[in-house]
Amino acid sequence: MQLGNKTECALLGFVLGLGQSYEAIREQNPESSFAHMYTFNSARKSMSTVIRIPDGYRMLTKGASEMVLKRCTFILNKSGDAVPFSKQEQDRLVHDVIEPMAMDGLRTICLAYKDLSTNSAAANNVQKLSGEPDWEDEDSMLQGLTCVCITGIEDPVRPEVPDAIRRCQRAGITVRMVTGDNINTARSIAGKCGILKPGDDFYVLEGKEFNRRIRDETGEVSQQLFDKVWPKLRVLARSQPQDKYTLVKHMIESKVSEAREVIAVTGDGTNDAPALKKADVGFAMGIQGTDVAKEASDIILTDDNFTSIVKAVMWGRNVYDSIAKFLQFQLTVNVVAVVLAFVGACAVNDSPLKAVQMLWVNLIMDTLASLALATEPPTEELLNRKPYGRTKPLISRTMMKNILGHSVYQLLVVFFLLFYGERLLDVDSGRNADIHEGPTQHFTSIFNTFVMMTLFNEINARKIHDQRNIFQGLFSNPIFYCIWLGTFASQVIIVQFGGRAFSTAGLEIDQWIWCLFFGVGGMLWGQVVTSIPTSKLPEAMAYGSEPPAEMDALDENAENGGEQSGGDLKRGQILWIRGLTRLQTQIRVVQAFQNHRDNLSGSRSTLQSRSGTRGSLSATKRSDEGAASLITPAALL
Repeated sequence: MQLGNKTECALLGFVLGLGQSYEAIREQNPESSFAHMYTFNSARKSMSTVIRIPDGYRMLTKGASEMVLKRCTFILNKSGDAVPFSKQEQDRLVHDVIEPMAMDGLRTICLAYKDLSTNSAAANNVQKLSGEPDWEDEDSMLQGLTCVCITGIEDPVRPEVPDAIRRCQRAGITVRMVTGDNINTARSIAGKCGILKPGDDFYVLEGKEFNRRIRDETGEVSQQLFDKVWPKLRVLARSQPQDKYTLVKHMIESKVSEAREVIAVTGDGTNDAPALKKADVGFAMGIQGTDVAKEASDIILTDDNFTSIVKAVMWGRNVYDSIAKFLQFQLTVNVVAVVLAFVGACAVNDSPLKAVQMLWVNLIMDTLASLALATEPPTEELLNRKPYGRTKPLISRTMMKNILGHSVYQLLVVFFLLFYGERLLDVDSGRNADIHEGPTQHFTSIFNTFVMMTLFNEINARKIHDQRNIFQGLFSNPIFYCIWLGTFASQVIIVQFGGRAFSTAGLEIDQWIWCLFFGVGGMLWGQVVTSIPTSKLPEAMAYGSEPPAEMDALDENAENGGEQSGGDLKRGQILWIRGLTRLQTQIRVVQAFQNHRDNLSGSRSTLQSRSGTRGSLSATKRSDEGAASLITPAALL
């Protein structure tokens, strides 16, 4: 079992393969005995540790093979003797050894050393000591190394990663990999993961070439030059931490697409903190990540697994859709209840829905509906569409079509029952009845039909993208069908046994059949509404991208009107004012959520991640679709 950095684990396994014990070596050279350490940084892409030997010091170095080889002037031959290492030999080694390894997806690491001795006669003792070395002179100390070997380390792509990347691409997220590895290694890994495919016309660049293309004569990043590079960029190899920050910053500022890129970054190192902060969403790696990276991030991946990002995308879209489902359902109920109360107050001097009944309807559409519709589990279907745009209205044209369509159906039914229901149901009319008379079957039927249509419309509200099969996944959410069945049973009890407390009179079986018929009819009507092409509807039907300026004034007028007239109005008219105020409250909720969404950069799907090999995912928003980019490390793959 291996715990920790995979490169370190591979090198320790190499030591064990040579029949040595790294524990014994560590005991002989505890960390307290080190003379000096040059920690890894992205500039030199190597690290060195200086230990004491009897006649001086020995510096042990490991790092990126091409970088370390440039500092080597000697190499050990097959006999273990140090021989001169010419520039021609270095080029041959790169061409014959390093590049073939890298093209096979191996991460190449060069191991080297340097002796600083007072009396050694070895040919590779290029720096004899005359006193304490100047450890601060890093350039001088890291020259004249002796190459020991070059190792090829394979970090196999996790079996689940290619499928996860395909799912991201299907969801409208383009993957870009930003890595510190050799360009050939990065290209190989990207090909295995599916980031690159044969025949793709995309860029695979090294950090130096990337900066050469995006910077002008003054050395500053030009947005115009940057916009020519990033749309086709898929792999950025041998990158510096600043390159990642530059990529994130200027993708956000780019005007290439109608909607700006939304970036999410994953990182594990301290140097990743600026990019994590700058990105719309920062993902820190929970196992390998530093405290600085975790502090700068928004989300921590506890398992350092790329598939967790896919789950985050699914859950994010699921939460958004759950809010949209609830709003679609609740606004439909509000529209019908408000219009019914108003018309009832004007036409028959009373509301068909009594105060207690309205409270029960509010309980259905608030508490119970929110629990039922907001607990839908995420499904793969969520990944079959493009991301939402940052300025996409919270109430889309499809939602508005459903709200108005179902409101029209329900209003036609309740008005038919209000004015002609006594003939259909063969009961006494409840219109113009004395206020002190008991509840009537006529008005009870209206109340019961309204609740039945609301309950069956709750099933319709589970789908907000014009899906035909409204029952798909219904039984995968026990909370939904338990609440639905519980609400239905409670409605039966209220109607049959509520009496004066709920202003209801028990209904006969044929009256119940009519109520259920109208309720189920709402589901059939939903299929008709779905058949109306959303693309033919005007853009003005969408709501929520910009809050109306006059809404606060309208709300204030409604509240003042209610306060001034409350003493003289009948119950139905009071319910009308309360319903209007409630509807305005819901609209304010929509506005608040929209503003909060915009502050968080809207629907974001750009992720960037870093670990030994770093990578990135990016998708661009077009028309009303969102733009998403994900940048992730090879270690995460």
